[in-house]
Amino acid sequence: MGWPSVTGMRVLVTGAAGFIGSHIADLLVAKGHDVRCVDALLPQAHGGGLPAWSRRHAPVVGDVRDASLLDRLLDGVDAVCHQAAMVGHGTDPTDAPEYASHNDHGTAVLLAAMHRAGVARLVLASSMVVYGEGRYRCGRHGVVRPLPRSAADLAAQRYDPTCPGCGRALVPQPVPEDAPADPRSTYAASKLAQEHLAAAWARQTGGGGWALRYHNVYGPRMPRDTPYAGVASIFRSALAAGQTPRVYEDGRQLRDFVHVTDVARANLLALTAAAPEGMVPVNVCSGEPHTVGELATALAAAMGGPQPLVVGGARATDVRHVTADPRRAAERLGYTARVGFVEGVTAFATDPLRESAAVTV
Repeated sequence: MGWPSVTGMRVLVTGAAGFIGSHIADLLVAKGHDVRCVDALLPQAHGGGLPAWSRRHAPVVGDVRDASLLDRLLDGVDAVCHQAAMVGHGTDPTDAPEYASHNDHGTAVLLAAMHRAGVARLVLASSMVVYGEGRYRCGRHGVVRPLPRSAADLAAQRYDPTCPGCGRALVPQPVPEDAPADPRSTYAASKLAQEHLAAAWARQTGGGGWALRYHNVYGPRMPRDTPYAGVASIFRSALAAGQTPRVYEDGRQLRDFVHVTDVARANLLALTAAAPEGMVPVNVCSGEPHTVGELATALAAAMGGPQPLVVGGARATDVRHVTADPRRAAERLGYTARVGFVEGVTAFATDPLRESAAVTV
């Protein structure tokens, strides 16, 4: 079963007023596609009214858990780009029902509506958080899965995991898509459940598409001043207030920071790529690992603010190193990142952000 024409597609974008969804909608329109946009405007990500960048697409304010709304929006649609989700680490387990409702129940309602409408193509926003810890190699035992970091090790500032077989130090490796999933937070569990629901839908219907596992996305339109925001936004908010950005552990945690415009382009490529069988997970990353401390330092330099403060400690949901293997995205989608770390972080210092969210959790 082939994809629709690579030009002139009609695409339903959920979460289209959000950070990533709004960039995807812009790019699709710029490339000659017709977008239908819907967003529930969850307060965890949205403050104030719709920004100008979203109003231009006349988004429907609505919830993907509303089956009757989806039946109307999916009429005549060629493909769905599903970005709608409650995101971030959140506050504590009291968030769990909301994550499961918005992310998992919402995805199930959408997939059912797609089946009723005969829409067989899906691009799903997933996340690197499904991996938990990244991949590690032991000099004696090869690729191993480290034991969970103990409270005693973290208190003693022993942050790097060790080999479960010999206790030796491990070397972090880029994580491929076939690595075992090990979600460490409610959000991570909900994203993995979305992938499983989409995979079941694909097997039952013959549909298919791509589960794009975003790594640490940053750039213009990020939400700010909320516990659900990404680390780049948290650092920038601190610096904008004249405060020192606080970095957990020793600041040497490795991540892959990918610019939102690259993520939008990955979605465009996924929507127009050759049809896969079932749902195929793909890392969407920069391929250029950096530490969290490097991010804070580069942003402080770009904003002329105080140098970051390394505060130690670690949150229960934190993992040490997660960097991405970019090969599948290059081979299957023709995607490689274009925005470099220094270029992107320097621009982020003055990029427009989403207004403060009215979080009441």
